[in-house]
Amino acid sequence: GWPRVRVFNHSWDDPASLSTVGEISAEEAFQLTDGRINHRVPVRLNRKVTEYDHIIACGPVFPHEVAGFSGGTKYLFPGIAGPEIIDFTHWLGALVTNLGTIGIVDTPVRRVIDRAAAMVRTPLTCLTLAIHGSDLHGLWLGEPDVAFREAARLSAQLNVVRLPQPVRSVLSMPSERYDDLWTAAKAMYKTEAVVADGGEVIIYAPFLKEVSFTHGRLLDQVGYHVSEYFLKQWDRYASVPGTILAHSTHVKGTGTFDAASGIERPRIEVTLATGIPEERCRRINLGYRDPATIQPEDWEGHDDRLLVKHAGEQLYRLAGR
Repeated sequence: GWPRVRVFNHSWDDPASLSTVGEISAEEAFQLTDGRINHRVPVRLNRKVTEYDHIIACGPVFPHEVAGFSGGTKYLFPGIAGPEIIDFTHWLGALVTNLGTIGIVDTPVRRVIDRAAAMVRTPLTCLTLAIHGSDLHGLWLGEPDVAFREAARLSAQLNVVRLPQPVRSVLSMPSERYDDLWTAAKAMYKTEAVVADGGEVIIYAPFLKEVSFTHGRLLDQVGYHVSEYFLKQWDRYASVPGTILAHSTHVKGTGTFDAASGIERPRIEVTLATGIPEERCRRINLGYRDPATIQPEDWEGHDDRLLVKHAGEQLYRLAGR
């Protein structure tokens, strides 16, 4: 039915499939990231972008843990980018933290993404949607910045739930569409902000049996830690891709690490009640709970508990923040 349509898989790790369109210098990186990163990064993306007359990026805008909101020029970077800027943007997001990023339009990562996109000579038009569940509430077609910001403004109204006070425990139930923790981790990202200090997010997904089908080996080696754990032992972890470190810190959440004592103090606890064995949960530095011992209804009707079904679809924040 679509004889002139072709679908290509983006091979981010194949240099032959990428084209360099520019570079962000160390000085510019320092400025864009508010002093967090001061090294250069080549700007590479799928070379097919340079072989067409026009790019149309189509998709929804939601609160996002790395960029603040998804959509816009994010479809280029890191969407179809090379590994350098993928790692750069994700590690930057980790340094800013999920709490300082998600649901915010203007973020350091968004500035880097937009700067990289400005180096692409092929014209870009965005067909941007604001949706709630499966219902379309708004659609914009035009310049990426305008379309993105309008959709983000409406998405912030549609997809952010505000609570009057923090809770001690969240039972966060991701959809069965997620088949590993790497993707189901949105159950943590989008509920972290409403958990009181010393509280807990329980990711309840008995169907989930794998940490990451793509990155599981590395995550078994690195584990899940707060960002200070890596920053204060950078010689040990500098060679680990920034995307891996970012995922690790986003799932673990904020906290501190004392290098002298080796003691790590996360702000909240993250517990897996999944099909991932207890031994592996402990090995990667996450809590474990047997999902058979959990009754989701126990999290309903309590001021200090929260049950979130289809976790990851909406962002939970405290009122006034």
